[in-house]
Amino acid sequence: MDNCVFCRIVKGELPASRVFEDEATVVFMDLQSVNPGHMLVVVKPHRANIYELDDELAGAVFRTAARMARAVKEAFGCEGVTLFQANEKAGAQTVFHFHIHVLPRWEGDGMALAWPAKNPSREALEEMAAKLRAVL
Repeated sequence: MDNCVFCRIVKGELPASRVFEDEATVVFMDLQSVNPGHMLVVVKPHRANIYELDDELAGAVFRTAARMARAVKEAFGCEGVTLFQANEKAGAQTVFHFHIHVLPRWEGDGMALAWPAKNPSREALEEMAAKLRAVL
């Protein structure tokens, strides 16, 4: 994808502070960092979102994300790590190339992840589970 910023970083056409690279992934520091050590784990082939990952690539990117979480914990001594991954505009995705944010966290760092819990009934949860099982 010629106009994809992450594809251009993967190819070395744009600068990035690279942390790690293997056959399937590249990790670099996020220009819009929330906290010190904030990284992006990016798949090398252009895949717009999670729906386009096959199981092998999904496994590779999550292995790398776990490795980076352990590394940031050791390197920065953070109190926690949040992995954030968004899909499609309604899901808050802004760069349409699959990536996972590895966010080192500290109490009171100002970052909030909250959603309005709807608390569905057990019956509604069972209906939702049945719908999902039917497509699997």
